[in-house]
Amino acid sequence: MKNTLLFCTGLSGSGKSYFVRNSLPDGLFYNLKSATTRPMRDGECDGREYYFRDEAFFDITPMATRLWVNAAFWRPGMPKWLYGVPAAEVRANLGKNLVYDVIQPRYVRDMIDWFRRNELDRFYNFRVAYFLAPENNFDVAARRASMPNDMDVRTTNTCNPVDFINAGLEIDYLMRPVNGQISNKLMRHVAALNRARRQR
Repeated sequence: MKNTLLFCTGLSGSGKSYFVRNSLPDGLFYNLKSATTRPMRDGECDGREYYFRDEAFFDITPMATRLWVNAAFWRPGMPKWLYGVPAAEVRANLGKNLVYDVIQPRYVRDMIDWFRRNELDRFYNFRVAYFLAPENNFDVAARRASMPNDMDVRTTNTCNPVDFINAGLEIDYLMRPVNGQISNKLMRHVAALNRARRQR
């Protein structure tokens, strides 16, 4: 049986991180962590939420995904907000079910393509969960904004069905932010993975 790489995709405030922390059985999935150049926020810890690194890290480190989220607003002298999952982070956790929390579908595509280039797709099924944004998404985003142009960057991250089509992705599970509702289809898949784990 192949392992699963589950992509939780949706805008800020749509419940992706909450789902990963609270709805997946302990130990069933490893949560892939991104490196980032953004400053650490209050309560964060290096190696727990993110790997906090400088721009040079991204220049010399092989990455499974790489994104530059403020490219449209960047000017010389400004810090670049770089994010990405180091290839070593993925390779160190092969053989496990993996989950990746990411806003934009094109970066889901990037990671799937990385798996295929490295001939690792034969060991994994890829599943995409689309978390619909709540009505107050930009209220949530505004409360989280902590850097110059933060809201401008969030505005450019649309994460709508067209973005999935453009990335060549099918949506396997539709997640609605209503009363914490979780896709029954996704939870059946998670339950099957959990049974398989116990039978090993």
